[in-house]
Amino acid sequence: MTNKAFNFTASPSQPQYFLYKFPQDVDSVIINVVSDAAYPCSVVSVQDIVCPVYDLDHNVEFNGVYQSMTKQAAITVQRKDFPGEQFFVVFVIKPEDYACGGSVPSSIHGNVNRTWNLQRTKNLQVTIVPSIKKSDYVQAMFFSFLSFLSFYLGSVVVAFVHYIRVQRKASAGRLSPEHGSGMMSSSHPISASTPEGSSYGAIDESSSSGGHQLSSPEHRPPAGSDTDSSVEEESDFDTMPEIESDKNIIRTKVFLYLSDLSRKDRRIVSKKYKIYFWNIITIAVFYALPVIQLVITYQTVVNVTGNQDICYYNFLCAHPLGVLSAFNNILSNVGHMMLGFLFLLIVLRRDILHRRAMEMKDIYTLDYGIPKHFGLFYAMGIALMMEGVLSACYHVCPNYSNFQFDTSFMYMIAGLCMLKLYQTRHPDINASAYSAYASFAVVISLAVLGVVFGKNDMWFWVIFSMIHVLASLALSTQIYYMGRFKIDGPDSDLGIFRRAVMVLYTDCIQQCSRPMYMDRMVLLIVGNVVNWSFAIFGLVYRPRDFASYILGIFICNLLLYLAFYIIMKLRSSEKLLPIPMFCIVATAVVWAAALYFFFQTLSSWEETPAESREKNRPCILLGFFDDHDVWHFLSAAALFFSFLVLLTLDDDLDTVRRDKIPVF
Repeated sequence: MTNKAFNFTASPSQPQYFLYKFPQDVDSVIINVVSDAAYPCSVVSVQDIVCPVYDLDHNVEFNGVYQSMTKQAAITVQRKDFPGEQFFVVFVIKPEDYACGGSVPSSIHGNVNRTWNLQRTKNLQVTIVPSIKKSDYVQAMFFSFLSFLSFYLGSVVVAFVHYIRVQRKASAGRLSPEHGSGMMSSSHPISASTPEGSSYGAIDESSSSGGHQLSSPEHRPPAGSDTDSSVEEESDFDTMPEIESDKNIIRTKVFLYLSDLSRKDRRIVSKKYKIYFWNIITIAVFYALPVIQLVITYQTVVNVTGNQDICYYNFLCAHPLGVLSAFNNILSNVGHMMLGFLFLLIVLRRDILHRRAMEMKDIYTLDYGIPKHFGLFYAMGIALMMEGVLSACYHVCPNYSNFQFDTSFMYMIAGLCMLKLYQTRHPDINASAYSAYASFAVVISLAVLGVVFGKNDMWFWVIFSMIHVLASLALSTQIYYMGRFKIDGPDSDLGIFRRAVMVLYTDCIQQCSRPMYMDRMVLLIVGNVVNWSFAIFGLVYRPRDFASYILGIFICNLLLYLAFYIIMKLRSSEKLLPIPMFCIVATAVVWAAALYFFFQTLSSWEETPAESREKNRPCILLGFFDDHDVWHFLSAAALFFSFLVLLTLDDDLDTVRRDKIPVF
């Protein structure tokens, strides 16, 4: 009977069951059952050879493993689970269809049940085919690990080439930096550093980098001796340099340069960003442990009860290993963990090189290029690794109750990437780790509420849309005014409204032809249009997959900001070096391929288990991995390249003075 299709008919009063014996060279088989008609609802059961056979609607679930079925079902059976090396395949037609997603039985409404007046027979075709062998498991594991070890090899090659180039430059003598040497004289500080087009508050070279004098390394104070601007504001002397250093004056200039927003003590700012790293480790431990316990419980329930309707696998490509029902879906997440760890190593290498340069008081490190703070990069690497861990946990038993496990750290990854992109040109005014993670906690809480209430409750969508729009406006205001917008007033509560009216009048009516900060205004208008569109779409259509809906909001905002950043970088006559250019192209190509496989729906916990199985498809890679596994592989690589884009995007500015680098 192996590899041969067998056709028969079953009905509620005439269930069918057949005996199957394992061939000598087969250790596991897949029972594939198909039908042309979705209804009547049926149950496919695999039972050990016992008497009596449980072939009735009320007892078919008492023995073995079973699935409900409309048009398709598939069960993987292993020889080791049946000591007699044979089993029964039982087919039962249910008297009602609601278990498979059909109409609610009329008896529940108090009416006469006329189901038995219908002709409830079903034509079925069953095919039992051998499953994969142990060698296929080994081959798949080698493929998974070697594929991502190649990224390690590539990174070593790039690091070696970079080392050779640095040694050649060191031996030939370092070239002078762009836009003037770091040893240049400061005899004319105003003319040397005042950018064209600045309205007021222009800072000379002695104050543009937090009070450093850039005449020569000998006259430089020790690294990290900059003082926080808040300390300067507390002085009793109202001299011109202190007015220049005031936050409200500096950050409200029409044209800002990086030296204006990198004035705080480097050591203090670095410690601030390292909190991101330590906090995400704490969050990961406390989040992951209960998740692991829960999915182990789910898998245990599936194994003990035999109810395969609990978990939404792609049963046509679900390869068990040990107690796990779909080992391939778990193995395919190894890429997130391996590439996350590789990214941590790359960041660590850069961090070590930067520290050595700081210890040597290298002028290029102290006053040139983007200030190097690695805390957010470390947090991104941990988040990528945890995404792999939690995605693997979700795929132990994917269902409606634990889908948020698969998306929680995706929210964090998108949020951390946006924060890092903003931090690049605004190192002094980025969000603290505590407020950032508190915001992520609110988002995850909303995602859980959306999964629970988002299906039919209109009130939830109204509240969520209002929160979304108000949060967009509040964040836009803070970004537009560089964190210097305040709505406090002298006259109790009326001062708040008076301040808001004055701001709207001056910035939206008096200057409606051209806002004070044009580039920021364009970004924020486009961003608000996108976010308001998401809010309206959610309010009108109320998508059932609320977790993916929120993830879409995060990803669209990240892509919008990244596109704006690259466009502004090119507008500012900055260059894209070969490595970031390669990473940008690789990111776009790999994301496009990954999204193609992501939208190949293989199961859906938004439907009943029987309806979900209609979407199941065979394996497409090595006879072991399905479309969703390929999505795991490609998305891990795409995230890795995305991180490298953020890490290397501004390497071209390493020889450019900070008072020549524009802020946008």
